[in-house]
Amino acid sequence: MTKMHLTARFKIQEGNAETFRKIASQCINAVREKEMNAGCERYDWYYNDDYSICDVLETYANPEAFFNHMGNVGAHLQELFAISEFSGNIYGAVPDSLKKALEGMDITYLELEAGM
Repeated sequence: MTKMHLTARFKIQEGNAETFRKIASQCINAVREKEMNAGCERYDWYYNDDYSICDVLETYANPEAFFNHMGNVGAHLQELFAISEFSGNIYGAVPDSLKKALEGMDITYLELEAGM
């Protein structure tokens, strides 16, 4: 199975930037501890100037690594969802089991047309 690339976007509610960043740090630490040698190949967090938008660029070796990620940081993500508006893009062939698990979330699935 091919790698999965994701972009997660959080539009942070006004007044919640500091709380969001603290929770984000917990996600980052959890990934460093449990996922970096277990299928997570990229996990980069970017903020705009006023910390109202955060994009996370992620790459996983396969869908199983992504499922592992969700189990590892799921509770923290729920906290982030409570103080932000979430949307995301997933790039690559995504199995139906993953689409079903993410049902109801604002996610766009994009399949590779061409590239190198």
